Amino acid sequence: MLPAARDAYRTPVPLEPGLVGSAELTVRDSDTALFLGSGDVPVLATPHVVLLAERASVDALEGKVDAGQTTVGYRVQLDHLAPVSIGDEVFAEAVLESVEGRRLTFRVSVKHRDGLIAAGRITRVVVERSRFLGKAAGPV
Repeated sequence: MLPAARDAYRTPVPLEPGLVGSAELTVRDSDTALFLGSGDVPVLATPHVVLLAERASVDALEGKVDAGQTTVGYRVQLDHLAPVSIGDEVFAEAVLESVEGRRLTFRVSVKHRDGLIAAGRITRVVVERSRFLGKAAGPV
């Protein structure tokens, strides 16, 4: 990474570790590995486990970033430890663990009645919404 790009991540944001967010889901057929094509069994798909953990991290930041800003996913490190059946409820929690400039790292866990089904870290980056969308649109 170029020095200027690396320095951009160091721009401080007024957030402190300890923010907590959550998300929950009742597993449906459309949430399974079989339905999504990420496997051939009718259990909660790993992509939906990741989505649930990301939703919890977004929830933790609700109303906390400045107007005109948003956060975007940067890195997901998640171990999917156990299967979950259709009809079961799952609950994700994200705790803001560190703030390094604009990089926000969360410790995440996903649980259901039998215990932990996933754990790891998610890093999000605070960005200027309009600038980010402009980059996504590409050259005109």
